[in-house]
Amino acid sequence: MTLNQGAAARPWVDRILAINGWLVFAFLYLPILVVIVFSFSASPNVGIWGGFSLHWYDRMFGNEQLMNALRNSLWVAAWSTVISTVLGTAAALAIDRYRRWLGRGVFDAVLYLPVIIPDVTMAVMLLMWFTQVNITLGRLSIILAHIAFNISFVAIVVRARLANMDPAMEEAAADLYASRWQAFRRITLPLIMPGVLGGGLLALTLSLDDVVITSLVQGPGSATLPVYVFGLIKRSVTPEINAVSTLMLAASIILVLASLAFQRRGERSG
Repeated sequence: MTLNQGAAARPWVDRILAINGWLVFAFLYLPILVVIVFSFSASPNVGIWGGFSLHWYDRMFGNEQLMNALRNSLWVAAWSTVISTVLGTAAALAIDRYRRWLGRGVFDAVLYLPVIIPDVTMAVMLLMWFTQVNITLGRLSIILAHIAFNISFVAIVVRARLANMDPAMEEAAADLYASRWQAFRRITLPLIMPGVLGGGLLALTLSLDDVVITSLVQGPGSATLPVYVFGLIKRSVTPEINAVSTLMLAASIILVLASLAFQRRGERSG
């Protein structure tokens, strides 16, 4: 094939790749778009359009069980995010800054286990542990479970930020007679803050969306919103589920975009 023939064939390759990309996007996002559209349908049937209406959103906010599940989700997500962000940031700093302490390699490997092991396996392990130490299943057990898997994700994001940080800045602070705490508070923390906020928002998103682990470690009256929606689907499918799913999707998108914005801001400042 000559150079001119290759250049002539390239537009066709580009078109095929573009069509393939659009088909992939359609396969992934058209079902989500359908759910959003039919959440505004007045028809009681999920797949039938009955005209524009906010009836199912009004019914959703009037459902006391659903609102209780939403309150549980927000409570669990808030506490687990704050605690896992603090612990994950501390773990990332320990691994990145103190490279010679005994057991660092083992700690580093164990820290990332929740990222790679299946959710079902982790849920069973946590349930067995809660049973052995006599922790009552409820909000507390869900918070502890979410902290257990969120720490790893926060640590990954913060370590990525620490990798781009110049350690000479901390050394300069020490040369100016700053204590370790002063150097951390005035130099290190502001520089890694975009990574900390990004990791915290990622932890918040994962906590709000988790179903598998939460369903195994929950107690009576402590079901979160995703678990409640999953139970609704098994009993009956109504447009109310579309409304709940749309709001959950919107919240997740906002949190993910905010997390990406903080990470990109940190990369630019770095």
